[in-house]
Amino acid sequence: METRELRYFVAVAQELHFGRAAQRLGIAQPPLSRAIRLLERRLGVTLLHRTSRGVTLTEAGAVLQQEALAALDSIAAAERRTRRAGLASADVPGVVLVTKAGAAGELLSKLLHAYAAEPGAVAVDIVLCGPGEQERLLRDGRADVALLHRPFDATTGLDFEELYTEQQVVVLPAGHPLTERTSVRMADVTGLPDLPLPRWPRPDGTYPEGPGPQVRDHTQLLQLITLGRTCAVLPESSRAHLSDDQAALPVLDAPAVTTVIAWPPHSRSKAVADIVRVATRL
Repeated sequence: METRELRYFVAVAQELHFGRAAQRLGIAQPPLSRAIRLLERRLGVTLLHRTSRGVTLTEAGAVLQQEALAALDSIAAAERRTRRAGLASADVPGVVLVTKAGAAGELLSKLLHAYAAEPGAVAVDIVLCGPGEQERLLRDGRADVALLHRPFDATTGLDFEELYTEQQVVVLPAGHPLTERTSVRMADVTGLPDLPLPRWPRPDGTYPEGPGPQVRDHTQLLQLITLGRTCAVLPESSRAHLSDDQAALPVLDAPAVTTVIAWPPHSRSKAVADIVRVATRL
């Protein structure tokens, strides 16, 4: 299969209409229809059910849509990494490191300071992003190395080294009745009617349904906690960023969080290898 065919098919599968898909692709409808028919003939399966009102995906078509999206993402990531490697070889070095805003701050500071003292250290661009974004930036080739947090971030298909594991705490506004305890359980946290848990955006930018406030970043989250609008379950290291208006209690049955440093398995960057070595040493 050619990438052109995959792009054509994905457009039809997402629009469920040949005319709209052709307009989106900037081509005429007849060659688009011919390309999809040729693809079906070559694969020996029907990908689309066609009617006068539009099209629907067959089971085979649904599988190809998922696989085609993954393949096109991989190709785009390969293009980005190739360009970055070319820039590095043309004496324009640099490494992009991504991490979640507000997480692993102490480790990141120590890592940057220690790596800068290494022989041959290159410039490190830091990208601070929302939950889950650092994994996506690493996988699609826009970052070279990332600090991820399991079990919230997936490491399947990546190389990684575990750095440290910590328990989680619930962060509450100071003076809340729960702060009189020495510890809580998740049922205590999720059952607070006055402090509903925050809602973080999905990868597509939409928010899940629920009573909690919509949150975009760590700074906004802490401010909403201070105002008594929400609470949050965070890694224990977040205590370092709390003000006198906030309090933290251990959550006994919350899953432990493991911080890892991750990179693409095919990376040949000496700078990435050096950063990983420094991180594991720290």
